Amino acid sequence: MMLDRPPSRAALASKPGEHAAAIDDVVIGGGFFGCSLALYLRQTLGRRVVLLEAGSDLLLRASHSNQARVHNGYHYPRSLLTALRSRVNYPRFLEQFRDCVDQAFDKYYAVSRNFSKVTANQFRSFCTTIGAPITPAPAAIRKLFDPDLIEAVFTVQECAFDAVKLRHKMAALLAQHGVDVRCGTEAVRVRARADSRLLVECADGDRGHEIAAKRVYNCTYSRTNRLLASSSLPLIPLKHEVTEIALVEVPDAIKHLGITVMCGPFFSVMPFPSRGLHSFSHVRYTPHCQWQDVPDQPYMDPYAVLANRVPQSNFPRMVLDARRYMPILAGCRHVDSLMEVKTVLPRSDMDDSRPILLRRDQGLPNLDCIMGAKIDNVFDMIESVAGTAAVVGRESA
Repeated sequence: MMLDRPPSRAALASKPGEHAAAIDDVVIGGGFFGCSLALYLRQTLGRRVVLLEAGSDLLLRASHSNQARVHNGYHYPRSLLTALRSRVNYPRFLEQFRDCVDQAFDKYYAVSRNFSKVTANQFRSFCTTIGAPITPAPAAIRKLFDPDLIEAVFTVQECAFDAVKLRHKMAALLAQHGVDVRCGTEAVRVRARADSRLLVECADGDRGHEIAAKRVYNCTYSRTNRLLASSSLPLIPLKHEVTEIALVEVPDAIKHLGITVMCGPFFSVMPFPSRGLHSFSHVRYTPHCQWQDVPDQPYMDPYAVLANRVPQSNFPRMVLDARRYMPILAGCRHVDSLMEVKTVLPRSDMDDSRPILLRRDQGLPNLDCIMGAKIDNVFDMIESVAGTAAVVGRESA
């Protein structure tokens, strides 16, 4: 599966009034990270910024189709640095986006007796090390689990974000600070000009145009390598998975609960605020297929891979396994599934780490590729771009 053919150069023309000196930065990708970066460049640095999003609106892809979990460190007992950064960023996220999060549910982490990569004592010790609040769950909650399969259940502090509210908030902030947002505009190729500026070749439906800028930021997440491939630039090693987040109605007794079983081939069920449902994910069954971007192999566009798959839900397998640990989950009703591409650095498979990817000058001077792995490390991304970050678990060039 190869890239779509970019528009020919003859079909491209600059927009009227779009002079070479008019734009400082182009940010490609209108997800949460791209929007946050565009705001930082405009609001803090005073740069003249254009934000390009191929879709019809902002935050419609990976920023929406995920668990909606705001991490507080608990999820990463095998990567201390990732956990610590979540602990630092969790209160920052709540402070800035409190009107976009749901904290009106109780959150519990359970540790399995079998196949878990951590024991209950190890998990408790880990939480103490990173300073994450943890207490034994009440007896009424523990009774929801099969004691032969679950070693311990803990009360923790985590919340979920509402992707629709977050989209509206980001759109309002971008408009307030004068970021030029162009939805329905796809960046298909980038090349250098003789004056050291970069030209971004764009497609608006059947029409093409070019944007000249001093610096270009590629924030397209799973499509990071698509722009590089179409520009004949070196690819970044990345691993992709087509994933399914099932959206379910849960029994009344657990409507105000979020549950995660750690740490292995287990599951999470937690509120999904933008739909008034619960997300249901499973380490074994959420991924439908996977592949890696390999420099010597033809590039596969993740969106095309996703679009060409026959939609078939793994929810029956998810719930069949999960109800062994928590019998009440047998009463879940499947409403919908969100299919999306999840992209990580290949080394994350070893320790479950989630570092920021920042590749400066990726094949061209002033072309930066940036990828985050979870919503709360957006602050690490900004600090990495600004060059003010301490050790944040960043993967750089």
